[in-house]
Amino acid sequence: MALHETIAFALFAAITVGSSIGVVLMRDVWHSALLLGVALLSVAVHYVMLQAEFIAAMQVLVYVGGVLILITFAVMLTREPGPQEVTET
Repeated sequence: MALHETIAFALFAAITVGSSIGVVLMRDVWHSALLLGVALLSVAVHYVMLQAEFIAAMQVLVYVGGVLILITFAVMLTREPGPQEVTET
């Protein structure tokens, strides 16, 4: 394994671990969902580095494209209005 491959692996491993910890520790659900997308995309990069391009494509299509969009819509539809969003009736 070449030096640049080791550096790329270490960089994306740090991104994966950091964003995964951020998913758990983030108080805002919206930011947590975005960090989940970052974690899932960085796992897809790991698959590409392992020369498993089909699995990486399925990771992006199924998890990032499907599950994350579903989570995003669920968060947008179930959020309670904040103090600025309350309308007078």
